[in-house]
Amino acid sequence: MAQSPNILLILADDHGYGDLSVHNGPSIQTPNLDRIAAGGTRFTRFYANSSVCSPSRASLMTGRFPDKVGVPGVIRTHAENNWGYFHQDAVTLPSMLKRKDYHTALIGKWHLGLETENHPCRRGFDHFHGFLGDMMDDYYTHLRDNNNYMRRGFDTITPRGHATELFTEWSAEFLQAQTQSSSPFFLYLAYNAPHTPIQPPDEWVARVREREPDISPQRAKYIALVEHMDAGIGRVLDTLEETGQLSNTLVIYTSDNGGDMKVGAHNGPLRGQKGDMYEGGIRVPACAMWPGHIPEGYVTDQVAMLIDLFPTACEVADVPLTHELEGRSIWPTLQGEQQDFSERVLYWLRREGSQRFLGQCQHAVRLGDIKLLHNSPFEPLELYNLSTDALETTNNAQTEAELFREMSGLFQAETQKSGNVPWQRGAP
Repeated sequence: MAQSPNILLILADDHGYGDLSVHNGPSIQTPNLDRIAAGGTRFTRFYANSSVCSPSRASLMTGRFPDKVGVPGVIRTHAENNWGYFHQDAVTLPSMLKRKDYHTALIGKWHLGLETENHPCRRGFDHFHGFLGDMMDDYYTHLRDNNNYMRRGFDTITPRGHATELFTEWSAEFLQAQTQSSSPFFLYLAYNAPHTPIQPPDEWVARVREREPDISPQRAKYIALVEHMDAGIGRVLDTLEETGQLSNTLVIYTSDNGGDMKVGAHNGPLRGQKGDMYEGGIRVPACAMWPGHIPEGYVTDQVAMLIDLFPTACEVADVPLTHELEGRSIWPTLQGEQQDFSERVLYWLRREGSQRFLGQCQHAVRLGDIKLLHNSPFEPLELYNLSTDALETTNNAQTEAELFREMSGLFQAETQKSGNVPWQRGAP
């Protein structure tokens, strides 16, 4: 490629597979996400790498299964409830892109460590303007457990306004500044929305209620939070267009896990939700566009994951891969070609506390259309054939003994491969 493209990677937090209008989400309108899908390729079988946040973000940033880089679970403020430490040997996507002189920026949520050594500006980003922690307790105060994790670079800041609007504004400012640079940029825009608390601006709830008078109050607030984020994404896309950068920018949108149905999310017909290893917990919306390089309006059922975005971005930027990855480039798929991943083993996990987990893991492993999972470490393994049972209604663990043994062997092998990576700070 004669000129390295800019890369804009937008990640939502808990955005379920069914909550886009292009996916026929009930009562919801997402014209700007639909704009990305219509302008490029949309995936119908794209997956996060975990049922929760930090592990998926670790995979996105490294192209590795999350426990390979020390993040099997959610990174939190307090050690007794912390289940990950982002390994110092893990090579990050922004650090790779800097080899081709990319200007790298993270705006929004990080959630891969509060330690100085794991600050985004120590992990490959030239610019950080956002939130270090896991979730905000309030979209306006931006506090978490009374801690202020909002930063500009290494400086603590106290901005005023709704977090979604702040991240949008800061992204627009970054893009406008990039018009003065001769270097391509990598902007990782990570919204907190639509994670709890479900706290959209009041006027956005009023719009939904006026349009959908029969909708439940809970669903109205959730839709408003998603549509508010969608409008922010529209502003970012408009800024790219107004500054003449859209034509040379690869735009990717996806989510870190499925939607939380307890607070009004919708995961389409899929079983389960955030926190589950069923499809509703890990299958997420995903689409990408790059005018003139990705065909418009292409829909693919290619199975892919967050880890695949690392090698894809590196291929597009012409950055050679020099270390081991589980991720595979899906650039051919984005261009409308077929890729054969039938022999590929996919693996998910989440380590967690509470009485449900007691520090143990939930897992899933998939080969082709066969998926083995345990949704809790204390529940029996379940076996599903997604080619004939996409909604995971029929557990074949007792009736397909040979297939169960084969998939159990793959599960064990993946567990062994990852067992030597420490996931607590200071572990030997």
